[in-house]
Order: sequence, then C-alpha cells, then structure tokens
Amino acid sequence: MAETGPSRLPDTGLDARSSGIDIRTDIDYREAAQIIARSFEYIRFFTWRYIGKFVLKLGSYALPLALIPWPVKILTDHVILGIPIEEATDYPTYVWPLINALHGSSVLEIIFWLAAIGITLVVLIGSYTTGYEDETEAGLAQGHDYATQVENKIHGGYSTAGGIYGYTEFKLDIRLLQSLNHTLRAQLFSRIGALSMTQLEDQRIGDSIYRVMYDAPQINEIFYELTHTPIMSTVLYLQAVITVLNAYPNNSEIFWMTLAVFPVWVTLSSLFSRPVRRRGQAARAAGAITTSTIEEGMDNVLAVQSLGGNANEKEHFAGDSGESFKRHRAVSLLWMFIGSFGSFVSSAVYWLFLAFILTKVIDGDMTPGDLAALLVYFGYLRGPMMSLSILWVRLQDNVAGMRRVFAMMDLPAEDDLGSIDLPAIQDGVSIKQAGLVYPDGRRALEDVSLDAKIGQIVALVGPTGAGKTSLAYLIPRFHVASEGDVRIDGYAVNQLTLQSLRSQITYVFQETQLFSDSILDNIRYGKPDATLEEVQAAATTAGIDDFIQSLPDGYQTRLGSATSSKLSVGQKQRISIARGLLRDSKILILDEPTSALDPETEQYLVRALHEAAKNRLVIIIAHRLSTIAQSDHIVFLDEGRILEQGPPAELLSKTDGHYRRFVELQTTT
Repeated sequence: MAETGPSRLPDTGLDARSSGIDIRTDIDYREAAQIIARSFEYIRFFTWRYIGKFVLKLGSYALPLALIPWPVKILTDHVILGIPIEEATDYPTYVWPLINALHGSSVLEIIFWLAAIGITLVVLIGSYTTGYEDETEAGLAQGHDYATQVENKIHGGYSTAGGIYGYTEFKLDIRLLQSLNHTLRAQLFSRIGALSMTQLEDQRIGDSIYRVMYDAPQINEIFYELTHTPIMSTVLYLQAVITVLNAYPNNSEIFWMTLAVFPVWVTLSSLFSRPVRRRGQAARAAGAITTSTIEEGMDNVLAVQSLGGNANEKEHFAGDSGESFKRHRAVSLLWMFIGSFGSFVSSAVYWLFLAFILTKVIDGDMTPGDLAALLVYFGYLRGPMMSLSILWVRLQDNVAGMRRVFAMMDLPAEDDLGSIDLPAIQDGVSIKQAGLVYPDGRRALEDVSLDAKIGQIVALVGPTGAGKTSLAYLIPRFHVASEGDVRIDGYAVNQLTLQSLRSQITYVFQETQLFSDSILDNIRYGKPDATLEEVQAAATTAGIDDFIQSLPDGYQTRLGSATSSKLSVGQKQRISIARGLLRDSKILILDEPTSALDPETEQYLVRALHEAAKNRLVIIIAHRLSTIAQSDHIVFLDEGRILEQGPPAELLSKTDGHYRRFVELQTTT
C-alpha cells in the first residue's frame, strides 16, 4: 500500500525531555510491519485460549447472521402481508424445514412459533432487532483519553452475542486480554529493572511508567485486529454471500455492489496510515512528558514549597499538559476525519443498494420481507469489507505505542558477562589499575588499585566528585571497569554471574530507598524469610529498634502513612542500614551512612559496624571525620585517582599528606 505524507518531524527537542530512547516519530511501512509481526509472536503463549476465543467469536457473528433475518421475513410476508406460508419463496436451504413445518398453520400459530424461536435465541445468543443487538461487555465509558482506552483494552471483555453464549465468550475474552497484557507488562518491567545503572540514571521515571501502563496494552489491539479481523471478516462475508446467493441466485449484483467498496476504501484509507502513526507517536511522547512532570513535581514537592516554586511548577505542568492535549487533539481530529470519510463511502453504497432492492420490490421481483432480510444482510456484506479495508490504518496508532515498548525492551540489559558462580567469599576485594570512562566520554576513575580484606572497615574519603561512589560501584559491577582488573577472592568480577556476585554484596545507597510497606517488610526486603527476631537484631545494631518499638504499630507501621511521614531522615537512614545488615552478606557497602545522624547515634552505629565487620568487609563512603577515624583503612581519592591510602594514624602522620590537609581543613572550619 502506498503511503504519503510530510516527512517533517515534530519538536524532537521537546520529545527528548521525555526520553532519549526513542524520539523519532517517523515510522516507515517496513518498520510498522516488523513491529506488528513482533507483537504477533506473543500469541504462542496463549494458543489454546486464542483458538477457543476465535471459535466462540466466529459463532457469535455467524449464528445471528444465519438465523436472525429469516424470522423477520416470515413475520413480514406471512403474518403482516398475509401471504400463505405454502407460497413461501426465496429462503436458504437450512430454513426450509421450518417453513415446511409451518405449512397449514394459522397466523396465530405462526406468531406463537416465531415467539418461541425468538425466546430461545434470546436465552442462547441474546436479542437482535432492527438497529440493535445484545452484546456482553465490561468497560468504562470511553472518550479520547488514553486512560479509559487502556483500561478497556486490558479489562474490557467483549462479545457480540448475549445470553449464555455471550457470557461464555466474554469470560474467555477477559482472561485472554488480561493474560496477554500482563505478560508483556511483566517482561517490560523486568527489562527496565535489568538496565544498567548508567541507563537507569538517564531514564525519566514518568516515561518508564507511561510505557508500562499506557503503551504496552496496545498489543491487545494489534493481537485482535491482526487475527480476528481478517479471518472473521472473510468468513462472515463469504457466509453472507453464500446465504444470499442461495436464497436469491439471480441477484448477484448484491454481491458485487458491496465488494466494490473494498478497493476504493483501501486505496483512500492508505493515505492516512503514516499521519496516524506519526501523530500517535508524538502524542504518546507528550503524554510521557506530562507523566514525568507530575512524578518529579510530587517527588520534589518539599523543595518546590520551600523555594516558592509553585508558580513555576504550575506553569511548567500547564505547558506540558497543553502540548499533550494539542497532540492528542490532532489524533482525535484525524480519526474523526477518517470516520467521516468512511461514513460517506459507506452511505453511498447503502443508498445504491437500497435503490436497487426497492426497484426489485416495486417491479414485483421481491417482497417487502425480502427487503427487510436483505437490509440485515447488507450490513453483514458491507461491514467485513469496511473492516478489512481500514485494518492497516487502525493498526497504526497501536504500532506507535508498541514501537515505544520495543524500543525500551531492545535497550542492552546489564551485561551478565560471567558464567562462574562465586563461592562464599573468604578473602576480600582486589582492584588493580582500574579505570572507568562513562559512555559520554567523561573519565571517573584512573589507575585505581586497592586491596580490602574480610574483617576490615575501609573508608573511601575525598572531596565531592572525587570518584568514591564510582569506585564502590565497581565491586558489585554496577559499573564495569573500562580498564584494569577487579577481583573478589581471585575471581574477576566480569567472569562472575550477577546473581552469585550480588547475592554476597549489599549496597546501602546515600539516598534513602524505602518502599510503601511496613517497616518489617522494608527491613527484610533482601531476606524475605527473616524472622522477627532477626529483624529486631539488625534494627538494634542500626540503633533504630527502640524507636520502632515506640510507634503505635511497631514493626507493622506502614511507610507512607501519616505516622511514618514523621520519620526523620536519620531514622529512615537507619532503617536502610538495618536492611543491609540483615542480609548478612560478606561485603557491605555504606554510602554516607552517618550523614544524618547525631554524634551519639553515630558513635553507636560505628561501634556496631566494628562488631559486624568481624566476619565481613565493610566499605564506608564518608565525609565525617568521626566516622572515618574509626576505620581500619582509609583510601583518599581526588579527581578519580587514589592519592594515598593506609591506616588513619599513618596518614595523619604525613605532614604534607592529602588526608591530613583534608582533616585540617575540616577541623579549622
């Protein structure tokens, strides 16, 4: 199908604020086909459910098509017009047994049997009358917003039948929709979690949320459009053609009139495919920007309020939201135009068809009952052709969403370079002439060498930006050294599996990382099977047990509730430390563990860490001298290089030493 349209891209600078992953909105025909094919591969997870749904859906269309029009014709011709049932003509083969059974029946008897048939059909497949049909569905009232559209794609099961049949299909449809979407969402969420630390730091949280919540469900639409529409439309069209030609063998014009709309509508609708894709992609990028703005505004609400930035944030959000509205409006207007255009073509064919049938009725070649029956069949002849002809265009907005999903899933995951499982750590860490260069070319570390043994407390010290955290990141392989060698117990970390490596290393980050869950479950997050006694022991070591016990709900206090919102930064920090201690890993890395603690609590924690270090390696990134001084080994860094290292007393004895100047600067200040 030919595609036309402008090649000018929208404001990619604005879209880049959403994410640098995928800001190119121009998707060509080949890429769209590849995305559709890749989406379709997910059918393998639900083959039997899909087959069941397909069979039921086929029946929900085919049964009404085969059964509904003919009672209408019988009622019109033989009850209203009074034509004797024995003079009946123009019925398909499978209806003649009913006609023959009605021979000799009075008008009231015919009405009775038609009513009985109608009640049976209502119970089995629902009610079908002119301009109305039963359907079984569960969905929100839907507008042009992605929120209700997505919810209906996930949870809005649907059947074109009612009654027992429709309920059965509806239940299977909901199960299939939810399972399909859950599978893709879970894969995407897992992929995001597997990204490298560098990629995660560059990715806006709101954009990731948008891809999981609003882009991933587009696979449901592709799945159904690509499987049900072509097959169902073809089968229903052929069934309608066979039935009509069986009843009216001398009126093949009916068939050609509805078939003629297909090539015309395919040619015209193909002009819209590229604009739909481009506008859909641009609208989703703008929606992701708005989501990110909300998330970041709420996350930094205290800074906004303290700095009087409410007006700026309001203006910022209004701009992003306005752009999102403008782009979604463009999508809606485009679909409105496509719909109007389709209605024009469909109406033209309808009036042509109606004129043809009325001429036949006036000439006496058909009865008014034939008119009623054929108008029903006209919908079944025209509908499949319209569905098939616009199929490619309908897929394009879904393609835009799935392109964003696959762009995220195709990002290189954190490389699990190794194949060796690390045995229980016995010795410690050895780093030789290691260096680290970030993807943007900035050098973070150069020629770094360090030996740290089990039983030691090692302090990484230096000015801000010296490379302390970058050095610590090399050990659990959050960053991979660009050069040099990083080993644990003689094993190069690049040769170790990530699971075996990180299962023996606990990293407590400087920023408090707590979940909206109970304090108990937060502390035992890294060791879910820990007993309450083990949790309390870790909390006691971290100096937070007494405070937790004083809370009304104790360890069951939920973080995020009114009570926990009153926790100080230091209290939250100690909960994080307790979580790290509970895991009982051989290497414990603490990034600024005492920065928010008072001197008394700090001294208590440092003493506890000395006790904990008897059977593990504790690495502390710190600026506070009171913490640093009680370590066994100090590593002083500046500008990505280790300038000196050794015991605290030894480094202090150097009159021109870097660490001594660092200490003097702090004590003088």
